[in-house]
Amino acid sequence: MKKLLRLLATPLFAAALVLTAFSGPARADVPQSDAELAAEWQTAWDTYRFYDSTPLPLPGSGRSRDKASISIEIDAPVEHVFAAYSDINHHIGMHSFLKRVVTHDDRSQAGTRTINFTAIEEIPYQGTIVTSKTHAQQRIDHAGLRYETDTWSLPGVVTHQKIVFKELDNGKTEVTERLIFDADTSLIDFVVTNGVASHEQTQAALKQAIESGEL
Repeated sequence: MKKLLRLLATPLFAAALVLTAFSGPARADVPQSDAELAAEWQTAWDTYRFYDSTPLPLPGSGRSRDKASISIEIDAPVEHVFAAYSDINHHIGMHSFLKRVVTHDDRSQAGTRTINFTAIEEIPYQGTIVTSKTHAQQRIDHAGLRYETDTWSLPGVVTHQKIVFKELDNGKTEVTERLIFDADTSLIDFVVTNGVASHEQTQAALKQAIESGEL
């Protein structure tokens, strides 16, 4: 199991994705329909309420919360960086495992665009495929040049992400991700370490794609 965890430590939503191996993962060659994924998303939302206002874990609950912040400078105008970076579909191909993003709802109200989606990864392991699913809600504030994403994945790992884009004097853009992780106390250190590493990897890949003109 430790070998599998090390292998799975690189996905886009690392901490929320890597640990799905504990739940008896499904085969990737028997994919769920979009309607089934939407129903599963709604069940997770109603049951685990993985939105940003989730209260702190209670003492003795067996769950813990930790925070981290990472930043990167991208040599491109802030509006372009924001548009490319905030589009979750652009994250496909930034690493080898993310295969598709299934959008369940996409709506705008009072200047905020809210997207409910499920990210699907297919990870080869010892001759089989581990299918990893992360249910998420993204809220994009175009005027404020920021967005938030909350995610949930088995076994009960929740992440809260606030991403802020700042125009620098030299024409570059600073992207800062403020990350909050909730998980079982026995897993929190693993979740934070690998979650931060995964987000840093994705930041670097997006930087390269944007600066090269790929995005």
